[in-house]
Amino acid sequence: MDKFHGAIVAIVTPFTDGKLNEQGLVDLIEFQIENGTHGIVPCGTTGESATLDFNEHKRVIELTVQTVNGRVPVIAGTGANNTNEAIELTESAKDSGADAVLSVVPYYNKPSQEGLYLHFKTIHDAVDIPIVLYNVPGRTVTNMMPPTVARLAELPNVIAIKEATGSLNQVSDVIRRCPDDFIVLSGDDFTSMASVLVGGKGVISVTSN
Repeated sequence: MDKFHGAIVAIVTPFTDGKLNEQGLVDLIEFQIENGTHGIVPCGTTGESATLDFNEHKRVIELTVQTVNGRVPVIAGTGANNTNEAIELTESAKDSGADAVLSVVPYYNKPSQEGLYLHFKTIHDAVDIPIVLYNVPGRTVTNMMPPTVARLAELPNVIAIKEATGSLNQVSDVIRRCPDDFIVLSGDDFTSMASVLVGGKGVISVTSN
């Protein structure tokens, strides 16, 4: 799973006149690969996943996978606060050939820790693809706590977490509780170096745009 280490870009989604600019996206991907990115995340927060409709969302991932063509890993954003919608997007990303998916803590609903576990386990059991959890309580309200992450890390396809609490204590606790091969990536550029120093494996970065 070393291929999910390093500086991975949460790529923007370019629009022109309110429509997806496909050539613009292709050009951005080529620019990123040419300049040494270790991976690309389409349809993350920076890619405006929350405001893409389903067809746009699926097309961005499909076009990203086609353009990258295996040169770097593609971790497709497929999270939702509706478990069935998250499954649909995850299935589509798998069909498009994504290497993994990035699945955010359900926003607005404020689920319990057990609810979080069941949400991600349901996605895990429905679609056979590596899953990167995404914990960003500043946007979702709910903080997925380290014991819940550790429970999920026992599932074979839950391989990593994008940890965006801004808390090195939480990053350290996740690393301590989870298996040695579980990948912890910083979700905040300002904590990326410090996270690596405590055992993280890289960053899913906005700045790298």
